[in-house]
Amino acid sequence: MRRVLIVEDDPAMSVALRDGFEYEGYGVTVAGDGEAGLSLALEARPDLMILDVMLPKLNGLDVCRRLRADGSAVPIIMLTARGQEADKVRGLKLGADDYVTKPFGFLELLARVEAVLRRCAAPEGSDGGVHRLGEVELDFRRHEASRRGRALDLSAREFQLLAYFLRHRGEVVTREALLEQVWGYQQMPFTRTVDMHIAKLRKKIESDPAAPRLIITVHRLGYKLTA
Repeated sequence: MRRVLIVEDDPAMSVALRDGFEYEGYGVTVAGDGEAGLSLALEARPDLMILDVMLPKLNGLDVCRRLRADGSAVPIIMLTARGQEADKVRGLKLGADDYVTKPFGFLELLARVEAVLRRCAAPEGSDGGVHRLGEVELDFRRHEASRRGRALDLSAREFQLLAYFLRHRGEVVTREALLEQVWGYQQMPFTRTVDMHIAKLRKKIESDPAAPRLIITVHRLGYKLTA
């Protein structure tokens, strides 16, 4: 059973979301403020977190920031009010995986949840969610990574990138495909975003980031996982 943590201070909204996800077969935990949501996210380790931006005690952006600083890679969908464009951008930069603008329909949110969970899923063929790339060991269920036995601080997006590469091992994947499948964007002209994330990821997993051997660049096409 997939477990969803809902952090929302509006009681009516919380009840509606809880009932909707429970009806769809999810296990649901609810928190009414940012501090409680942060504690539950770290302790209960849900499969996904629905996080409102405007919260008492600790706002959603600060919750997101602290989770990523603590190494949590839990997928996060943020709820923002109409007109909070700046908060959407800040949330994505802090490590949120998607956002939904209020008011929204439950089916839209459910579709976003399912899409994010698919992007974060462990690659097929992995041993209980554990996969190895040379000296790197990845545990997709626990969202933990290590290299030569030392922990790696991989972001949620970096786990998603690696999961996608593993599902397409040996294939050339374009920047446009990565933006669509990992970021969830249907139209996004800034393919440089992909290059920057790949460069950061190489610094963490490659022995020599300047001469990568795990994720190589295919000139004018994209990238390929060769390990």
